[in-house]
Formats: sequence, C-alpha cells, structure tokens
Amino acid sequence: MSTEPLSSTVGEAAPPAAALAAPTVVTTGANHLLLGVLAIVALAALGSSAMLWQRLSNIQEQLARQSADSGTQATEARTLAREAQDLARDASARMSVMESRVAEVALQRSQLEELTQSLSRSRDESLVADVDASIRLAQQQAELTGSLQPLTVALKNAHQRIERAAQPRLAPVLRAMEQDSERLERASVTDTAGLLGRLDDLARQIDELPLANAVAHPSDMRPPSSAARTASADTPASEPAWQAALRAVWHGVRDQALGLVRISRIDRPDAVLLAPDQAYFLRQNLKLQLADARLSILARRMDTARSELAAAQRGFTKYFDANARRTQNFLAALQQLQSNMRATEIPQPTATLSALATAAAGR
Repeated sequence: MSTEPLSSTVGEAAPPAAALAAPTVVTTGANHLLLGVLAIVALAALGSSAMLWQRLSNIQEQLARQSADSGTQATEARTLAREAQDLARDASARMSVMESRVAEVALQRSQLEELTQSLSRSRDESLVADVDASIRLAQQQAELTGSLQPLTVALKNAHQRIERAAQPRLAPVLRAMEQDSERLERASVTDTAGLLGRLDDLARQIDELPLANAVAHPSDMRPPSSAARTASADTPASEPAWQAALRAVWHGVRDQALGLVRISRIDRPDAVLLAPDQAYFLRQNLKLQLADARLSILARRMDTARSELAAAQRGFTKYFDANARRTQNFLAALQQLQSNMRATEIPQPTATLSALATAAAGR
C-alpha cells in the first residue's frame, strides 16, 4: 500500500530528510504488527494443530479400540456362524431324518388303511358268501321237506348276523330279507313232514288189515252163551230137566254146524280166490305203492303221489274186507291224505339273493 507512492516520489525528486524518516518508521511498525499478527496466527494454528493432533490421536485410539472390538466381535461372529452352520447342518440332518420317518409313517399308515379296508372288504365278502350259501342250502332243504321252517330260520339268522356287522353297504340286503320274510309268513304250503308220517303209519297198518278171503269173521261167529240164552228163552217153564238138557245140546250142535258152513254172495271172485301165499305179495305191493307215493311227495310231484295213492286205494277196496272197521278207518285216512296234497310251490327268496349278489359285486 505505501510502496507505490514512495517509488513514485523517488522517481520524481529527492524528498527532504524529515519526509524520508517518517515513512520508514511507519513501515517498520507495520512490519512488526504484521509479524505479531502472523505469530499469533501461527500460534493459533499451532494450538489448533495440537488440538487436532490430540483429537486425532484420541480418534485413532478409539478407532483402534473399536477395530479391536470389531475383530473380537468378528471372531465371535465367525464362531457363532460356524456353530450356527453346525446347528443348521444338524437341523438339516435331523429334518431329513424326520422327513424320512414321516414318509415311512405315512407309507405305513396308507398300508395300514389299505390293509384295514382289505380286511373289512374280505370280512364283508366272507359274510355275504356265507349268508348266500346258508340261504341257498335252506332253500334246498325247504324244497326237499316241503316246509318253510328251514328257510325262515336261515333268513332270521342271516338278518341277525348282518345287523351285528353294522355295514351301511349291506342295508339293502336287510330290507330284502325283511321283504322275503314277510312273503314267507303269508305263504302256505303242504306239510310234507306230516304227510310222510301219516304215510308211514298207513304202511305199518297194512299187515294188520283183514283180507276179503278170510275164513271166519268175528262178526259172523255166534258165541255159545247167546245160543244158551236163546235155548233157555225158548224152553217152557214146565218142561222137564232132561228135555231142557237135550234141547240145549241140540242148539249147541246146530250152532257149531252153522259156523262151519257160511253162505254169502261173491261180488269179487278175484279177492276171494286169492291164494294164501299171494296175500304176502299183495301186502308188499301195496307197501311199495305207498313208498312210491312217499318218493313222489319228496320230489314235490303231488300229482304222481295222488295217482299212486288212488291205485293203492283201489287195491285196498278190491282185496281187503271193506266191512271191517280197521279197513274203513284205513281207507278214510287214505282219502283224507289225498285231499291234503296240494301242488304248491315253495316261495323263493329272490330279493335276498339278488341283494346279496349286488353286495358281492361291490356295487
């Protein structure tokens, strides 16, 4: 600031000495002031530098501690990460083991369910097959015996077994059994067992029936007591004793003579002229006719059985004594037996068999 006027002043003319001394003093003071300011600034800069250095040292120390702490934490983190990896590996291994076990359990469960369903199906199939076989066997027994009792009992037992099984898929079978049971209760058939028993009874009576060619009949014989009573009735009260005795002897001889000779009308000469040795074969032939009628009843051929009994009835009427009480009772029983024979059909449990076939097919 002050040098430019000085140089311009020197170039023009030499100033006086007093004028030269004053500016020099001013310049020296300004320099000292400038140096002082610079020194102060330098000291301030030095102090601030020292403070900054100290602060930087503190920061470095803090950073060093933080770095050491970070290293320690990093080491711990690596250790924890390694442990976490080990735990994760163990957890993964355990998870894989658990998954394999769960898969095995699921497979075993599915196999167990399939086995249970298979057992249930096989049990139901066995039950259906057993019930079907029992009903068919009872049907055959009913057809052979002509009685509805075997079929009714078989349906009742099958109904109880299916009820105890408690299977919803067998409910149609129960309804079909109830329908067939009601139909069997309303049906009426010939009592085959009763017919066979009565036929056996008649066959046993054949040997006791009197033939038409019998020599004497109890009904034609007059007992001696009746003759004596007749003689005593005809004897007068005043007749002597010897005449009464003679009359009694006469009546006795007459009755015996009349018993030896019998005069009767012969309407059936074949029956009267039947030889004694042929009577046995006649009775056996009639028994065979009753046996044929029995077989026809068992075969459910009622027409054939009635024709066999009609032929047997004609033989009995022809060759046996129709006036004897046993023969009359026998013929009456034989006619009643023919009238009781009816050609009835055994009701078939078609609804039950159809329902069992549907259940066996799994529909």
